[in-house]
Amino acid sequence: MVKQKTIKTEISLTGVGLHTGKEVKMTFKPAPVNNGFTFVRVDLEGHPIIEADANYVVNTERGTNLEKRGVKIQTPEHVLAALVGCDLDNVIIELNASELPIMDGSSKYFVEAIETAGVEEQNSKRNVYVVKEVISFTDEESGSEILVMPSDHYCVTAMVDFGTKILGTQNANMKSIADFKTEISQSRTFSFLHELESLLEKGLIKGGDLNNAIVYVDKDISASTMENLKVAFGKEELTVKPNGILDNLTLHYPNEAARHKLLDVVGDLALIGTKIQGKVIANKPGHFVNTQFAKKMAKIIKIEQRNYVPVYDLNLEPLMDIHKIMAVLPHRPPFLLIDRIIEMSESHVVGMKNVTMNENFFVGHFPEAPVMPGVLIVEAMAQTGGILVLSTVPDPENYLTYFMKIDNVKFKQKVLPGDTLIFKCDLITPIRRGICHMQANAYANGKLVAEAELMAQIAKKQ
Repeated sequence: MVKQKTIKTEISLTGVGLHTGKEVKMTFKPAPVNNGFTFVRVDLEGHPIIEADANYVVNTERGTNLEKRGVKIQTPEHVLAALVGCDLDNVIIELNASELPIMDGSSKYFVEAIETAGVEEQNSKRNVYVVKEVISFTDEESGSEILVMPSDHYCVTAMVDFGTKILGTQNANMKSIADFKTEISQSRTFSFLHELESLLEKGLIKGGDLNNAIVYVDKDISASTMENLKVAFGKEELTVKPNGILDNLTLHYPNEAARHKLLDVVGDLALIGTKIQGKVIANKPGHFVNTQFAKKMAKIIKIEQRNYVPVYDLNLEPLMDIHKIMAVLPHRPPFLLIDRIIEMSESHVVGMKNVTMNENFFVGHFPEAPVMPGVLIVEAMAQTGGILVLSTVPDPENYLTYFMKIDNVKFKQKVLPGDTLIFKCDLITPIRRGICHMQANAYANGKLVAEAELMAQIAKKQ
């Protein structure tokens, strides 16, 4: 079982945003299991949180831009690439501005900060989506395409063709995530001169200088353009190198442009929200096609997870039988609604109930067409979760469990006499002060029959 990972301690960096030119302080902080990557705008009232989620992408001009309820996060792709490249699952990124620092235009400094903070395993299984068939997305207008195919690990190939003599066609490969630091992380962002002129006219790249972007000179530079560039970059002199790059920078790799495009793919695909086991092939990638593909993958994964039904061997000896359950839970028949606990860890629990015609609730619901009441299915899921939270105290018999909140309840299928119900509860956040916040699902006959987000608290008996 591969476990989730976060950083050991918080660490901060300061820099400027490439497009806004504003100085920003960014702090990486450890995050609980199943948190994922989340941005926190500490400069705004209430410190709003924006998840690294493809569904929040609102613009991909010169970078990936997220927005949730009017709160923006600009150009997070290089930071997200570093988090993925360091094999992390859960990190909180605090910002005092909308745009992340560009640093040198790569992920290098973010990787170094993460390594300084240290990485630690968490006591929860990593969720990985295993690709079983080819999934692709094509942007007909640009001809860009991304696909993922089955593989025994995560790897990425990027192929770029800008149709210019100065850059031509380039390829880059990342054979495994372990290669990200040494092969990809220090590849810097780049721009063509004709793009640069347009960006300057629009008032963008205010934080740009010759240390955080490679500029490919794909056209003759007029005297007036050169003067504008000197002003924009704050340089007294600018020249073009023999390899067609504006001076003050030396390429780290001959194919640095392709490697940076691969870096962007890794960062943008972090917005899927789930680790991928598969081989990604990106032909002429860009932020638009990257994030559209991320949205498609996230939707596919969500549908498959919704339809996924875990399988357990009910012939095996249970972790807890009815007698052990009654020693922990205060409930008693006819309101004790679970018969066995099959599996339990610090972050999840699985229970079971055999639904028979002898259930008390079938007397009135409904005598001629018996259906288990939905509220009792929710109660059964809560009792299963109660076992998990009560396992955190040494004397569970002295505690009672109370509902605090029930959200997003959905009933998918009827539960009838003869059905075997399986309840699976996974913690959404760690148990604190006896409060359990969990995602609960109920299954029967190979189908999801009910789901709910539950919050309950244990309290000592008076």
